[in-house]
Amino acid sequence: MLLYYCYREAFSTKGREFNIFKTPYGKEYLHIKEALKSLVAEVDAIPFEQVYTKSHDGLNLAARYYHVKDGAPLEIQFHGYRSSGLFDFCGGTKLAIRNGHNVLVIDQRGHGLSEGKHLTFGALEKYDCISWINYAIERFGADLKIFLLGASMGAATVLLASGLNLPPNVAGIIADSAYSSAEEIIKKVCEDRKLPAKISWPLVKKAAEVYMKCDLKDADVAFAVKSARVPILLIHGETDGFVPCEMSEEILKNAKDAERITFPNAGHVMSYMADPVKYEEMICEFMKKAEA
Repeated sequence: MLLYYCYREAFSTKGREFNIFKTPYGKEYLHIKEALKSLVAEVDAIPFEQVYTKSHDGLNLAARYYHVKDGAPLEIQFHGYRSSGLFDFCGGTKLAIRNGHNVLVIDQRGHGLSEGKHLTFGALEKYDCISWINYAIERFGADLKIFLLGASMGAATVLLASGLNLPPNVAGIIADSAYSSAEEIIKKVCEDRKLPAKISWPLVKKAAEVYMKCDLKDADVAFAVKSARVPILLIHGETDGFVPCEMSEEILKNAKDAERITFPNAGHVMSYMADPVKYEEMICEFMKKAEA
């Protein structure tokens, strides 16, 4: 029963509907609450095509596809833990469309319209990333230029994928509010809940093995980026209360070709809302340089 409780609390997505208009808790989000809701509604109203692909383990994975123009670069955007692409990338999707990029906004496994009963902190999601890359190349052609973007667990997903054998189509990776490993973020959350991390972590890890046949050691982001062969842009809010800003600093130290930009007074995945002008400028600059 204890292992099942760990599984349910940490990994299960069954019966957890995410309201795209529900803003995060905390005083730091009050001043952007209405602006965030308005931005989500604006992006939700943009026409899109519902598309699907298969995961390596047989799940039907879903995404929204926004077509801007033929032959344009494609951004593939991965949302975070028990969230949605529409919420986490309301600003990013709007920016991509304005820049003339086509966009795939992913429903991570176990979320939205994608099949699955649980999430794995990136251990399996990194292979879903490869599935979407392959889908895009097969649909849009071998010359397609791709950017991978992720927020929170989605940031971990794309950074973990960087350690795999990515095709040359991938020009760069942008990771917002990434944690350094599943182990470190789980320990941190346990401590936040006044639970002893040294005892809780082995139980949660075992629960993943028993109920998901998954080894959370496969979600070590800081290790994975050592093998990355594409440029990486790390973004982090300096007042992130969920994923400490120091975690992306650890990732930066391990990556060969990476830069990191932090935003004062920005909470978890809220750097865009804190300073949209600066956020957009650095995204555009990074992509322009990566495409060259």
